[in-house]
Amino acid sequence: MIYGLRLLEELNRRGGEVHVAVSAGGWDLLRREVGVGRKKLEELSASLHDSSEMDTPLSSGSFKLDGSVIAPCTVSTASKIACGVQDNLITRAASVALKERWPLLLLIRETPLPAPVLRSLTYLSEIGVTIMPASPAFYLSPRGVDDLVDFIVRRILAHLGYEDSAEPYRPPEETSKKLG
Repeated sequence: MIYGLRLLEELNRRGGEVHVAVSAGGWDLLRREVGVGRKKLEELSASLHDSSEMDTPLSSGSFKLDGSVIAPCTVSTASKIACGVQDNLITRAASVALKERWPLLLLIRETPLPAPVLRSLTYLSEIGVTIMPASPAFYLSPRGVDDLVDFIVRRILAHLGYEDSAEPYRPPEETSKKLG
């Protein structure tokens, strides 16, 4: 959940108009993993919806978006998107992004990935979805967890067209670093 929260903060910093849908499980994870509730997300979004709300502008292609990101994305959600299942606002909005050919990025949070999920992810990639596992890079010699999170968020932003988000190589400042 830290990736999704950090992405919202960065999009807001860049002046983006962000619309958010959160699943019931997502609300629970926000509280448990990052200690955030509804109020914080309301501050970071132009509109905030529970995934059970199917009658929002996000469910329609006439509500133009520059792109959609599901961060984090469970393998269940990714598999539903691959099969065209639209059982909540998140999968419906993803289907709209596919239909309208808008950028769609899925930040996969689970590992390992079984063969059926890999097939679904391969299919999604073949039809233009960006599949991005939440796999931070250590070659940049991160100083802590925030550096690892920021690396992934910069990669997402770069895929959404924010050119200022590309991470240049940064040589190590010292040979051994501890993550804290």
